[in-house]
Amino acid sequence: MPGAPVSRRARQILAFVAVLLLVALGVAYLWNRTVRPVVRYTTVAADRGTVAPAVLSTGTVNPVTTIQIGTYVSGVIESISCDFNTRVSAGQLCAKIDPRPYQSAVDQAAAALATARAQLEKDQANLGYTTLVDTRHRGLLGRGFVSQEAVDTAHNAWAQARAQVELDRADVAQRQAQWRSARINLGYTKIVSPVDGTVVSRNVTQGQTVAASFQTPTLFLIATDLTRMQVDASVSEADIGQVAVGNEATFTVASYPQRRFAGRVLQVRLAPQTVQNVVTYDVVAGVPNPDLALRPGMTASVRIVTRRTDGVLRVPDQALRYRPTEARGQAGSSGAESAGGAHDRAAQVWVLADGAPRRVPVEVGLNDDTYAEVIAGDLDAGDPVIVAERAPQADARHAAPGGLAATRR
Repeated sequence: MPGAPVSRRARQILAFVAVLLLVALGVAYLWNRTVRPVVRYTTVAADRGTVAPAVLSTGTVNPVTTIQIGTYVSGVIESISCDFNTRVSAGQLCAKIDPRPYQSAVDQAAAALATARAQLEKDQANLGYTTLVDTRHRGLLGRGFVSQEAVDTAHNAWAQARAQVELDRADVAQRQAQWRSARINLGYTKIVSPVDGTVVSRNVTQGQTVAASFQTPTLFLIATDLTRMQVDASVSEADIGQVAVGNEATFTVASYPQRRFAGRVLQVRLAPQTVQNVVTYDVVAGVPNPDLALRPGMTASVRIVTRRTDGVLRVPDQALRYRPTEARGQAGSSGAESAGGAHDRAAQVWVLADGAPRRVPVEVGLNDDTYAEVIAGDLDAGDPVIVAERAPQADARHAAPGGLAATRR
């Protein structure tokens, strides 16, 4: 039949293709059995050093003592003698309010005082006269030259004159107090610095009218000593229990990102501050500022060391979380973590030994989220602890026994 040769040839071609596929599958199987993926590990040597758990926060740099200078009297600012960054001493004039209205009040009070004193002198003279008349009438009454009514009238005039003198004396005291008050108000027109320090804020200009009411306006802000500063940091209620007076505190500011300033916690204030249902507490840390690099109002990124151990055996925190690929998914864990404090003591790390990971049970102490303190376990300083592994790579030329290879850092 004409179609028979074609069918025979087609069967031969199909058979040849099938053989080729079988050969390819066999070669791929043998290749896969011979060349295995190479697992590469990243290790870090266990070492001895410092483990210091810390609380992180943000705060504001402020002078230790800041004095607000206000005004007791109202008026127009006549002159200003202090400006921003001015060094002032106690008693130095910083501003002056127009004194003319207050000088006028002093003059009026002085005139009223003089009038009261003159009236007192007049009434004292009258008292002397009525005393003399009263005495004379008492003598004449015994000799029958005047009536009893005349004596009584003279005595009444004397009593009224004496009372008038006492009234005049009280009026003089009142006028004198008013005069002193007017002088005090006149003195308040000179606004002086009560302390030695530096002007960090000026809120008034020449010609401005200031009004002293129930809330005294702040004209100047004076920092007593800028060589000593403090950082007011807000610590959350979850971390405040770890912070105590005397804790080491370090911080950086945006102006000097590479410089770390050091100080200590001076105060942990008990008053809570609630903002959007978040409760924080103010922690005050003191810091020296001899070169005046720190300025009031700077934002600080604060790190408060709550505990510290030096010269202890430690491993990277990643080593406690690492587990080999073939061990993942099995029961157990690499150690419970706790931010800024101690782990659960039972943990494990994996050490690279002869190109293969070896499990080493350890007990850990403090953890600062970078290093964990090893307090017990078959681990020595210098042992290569595995912290990560790279993606497997097929490489027959570099295949290690068992299909494992390692890279250290």
